[in-house]
Amino acid sequence: MQRTRILLADDHSMMCAGLKKILEPHYEVVGSVGDGMELLKVVRELQPDVVIVDLAMPLLNGLDAARHLKKMLPQIKLVFLTMNTDSDIAAEALRAAASAYLLKTSKAPELLQAVHDVLRGVSYVTPQIKRAMEETFIRDPRALQRSKELTSRQREVLQMLAEGRSLKEVSHLLHISHRTVRFHKAGIMEQLNIGTNSELVQYAMKHGVISSV
Repeated sequence: MQRTRILLADDHSMMCAGLKKILEPHYEVVGSVGDGMELLKVVRELQPDVVIVDLAMPLLNGLDAARHLKKMLPQIKLVFLTMNTDSDIAAEALRAAASAYLLKTSKAPELLQAVHDVLRGVSYVTPQIKRAMEETFIRDPRALQRSKELTSRQREVLQMLAEGRSLKEVSHLLHISHRTVRFHKAGIMEQLNIGTNSELVQYAMKHGVISSV
């Protein structure tokens, strides 16, 4: 019987090494990647069954990578493993078609349980986050259904600008013109009612586009 194939996506190589040690007795770890753009490329090549992905990665964050991956491979299972304890971000991850949401403080058995569950078609959310999501739902039943207003391209531009990249760098990385990048930046700032670059960074951190750690 063929073993389940898992790809790891985290920009910390020691984290990937630790995950591989936990998972390999049970599953086949087919590789690891360090940024969201590389993740999309490698998934096309390796066609894994499960991707364990960090929320905050360079170039393309885990949330937006997840959206792309689900369009590419609708059957793929996405397990978020992150330091982000924000229940709103967890809800956004689940809306992005994640199958599980765990914290990096979770113990190894919880990770194995989450992978086992998603392979059976059952979603898994770590208890701490699940309680917070339930409390949010009790306060406002519509809150967990709300999605972010920015388009996929706007979020890509937002992330790269928040990471401190210049307009020229963003233009090169996304293969779009300098003028188009400026257009997207202006649209983002107007749409979010943001006036400064520092506010742009704060928004990106608050909404899980870049890491606040």
